Amino acid sequence: MSLGNSILVVDDVEINRALLVELFKDDYNVIEAENGTQALEIINSDNSITAVMLDLIMPVMDGMGVLSEMNRSGKIYRIPVFIITAADDAEMLSAAYGLGAVDIISKPFQMCFIKSRINNIIELYRHRNELAGMVEESVEKMSRLGGEMVETLATLIEFRDCESGEHVKRIRHITQILMTKISEMFPEYYVDKSGIEKIAMASILHDVGKIAIPDNILKKPGRLSPDEFDIMKIHTVKGCDILAEMPTDIMDHEVYRYSYDICRHHHERWDGRGYPDGLAGDEVSIWAQVVAVADVFDALTSTRVYKPAYSNEKAIEMINNGECGLFNPKVLKAFNEISAQIIKGSEE
Repeated sequence: MSLGNSILVVDDVEINRALLVELFKDDYNVIEAENGTQALEIINSDNSITAVMLDLIMPVMDGMGVLSEMNRSGKIYRIPVFIITAADDAEMLSAAYGLGAVDIISKPFQMCFIKSRINNIIELYRHRNELAGMVEESVEKMSRLGGEMVETLATLIEFRDCESGEHVKRIRHITQILMTKISEMFPEYYVDKSGIEKIAMASILHDVGKIAIPDNILKKPGRLSPDEFDIMKIHTVKGCDILAEMPTDIMDHEVYRYSYDICRHHHERWDGRGYPDGLAGDEVSIWAQVVAVADVFDALTSTRVYKPAYSNEKAIEMINNGECGLFNPKVLKAFNEISAQIIKGSEE
């Protein structure tokens, strides 16, 4: 993310450009533009631009237009922009500062001061951008390590539950496409793409609490007794206890928040007859509702120690008929919309 070594001089008056070219030519590669449109073309195509010296009053596109576009694209945070102007319009100059300009250089130029001011700010930006690059790299590395840790933990739990690691992959896949469809169909449940990816990642920890369930219950081949089922149900709460002990600097904060909520509430039901909190309707977050459907579908279509696998079509029918508890009608509508995609994915 470090800056290059070119200065872009943008001014419709050739003599002004010539003066600045002469001033900086020994230290920088100086590029010229005579209007804002040319300037933006250069800024968007040349990664070596280390600073922009920008006139405000120009034909075709003025300096405010350039600042606005650099602000919109985020380039204003990486490239320092110096306003060069003879205008004494306080309102306009204030607006330029508001759009991210770092300094005002008045015409006629005082050459002895300009070079030092600009060099100092360029150096500050260079160090800031290098630091930002280091931080970004560290965050990306931590996020990658956190994701790998989440996947490894979830897979270990699936092996203990006599399942393959494919279960968590399927849950993640179904959660992602169902959450995407719900966001498209129902604005009140909209989550952006980044959020959906984090929800999908978080979904694979939905059963992390099963690590606290005794083997004689977790692996029992027959139906659980009422007392055994009560013990099994606490995996939702135990999972949250486990997550609460995880280092906060390892997992992305939003992934952690989604994981905690999903872990506790993926067995809640629309009519309030789920567990552990007996929540009803939209008291349950939409992502926990989605993971609940994904989990039930995959459980029905998978062979377990206590049952054979149902067909995809039979599982969809059972879910719609409320045989596995009642679900949000809107979630079911979206689920039915993408059922063919889910079936295709499960057969691949």
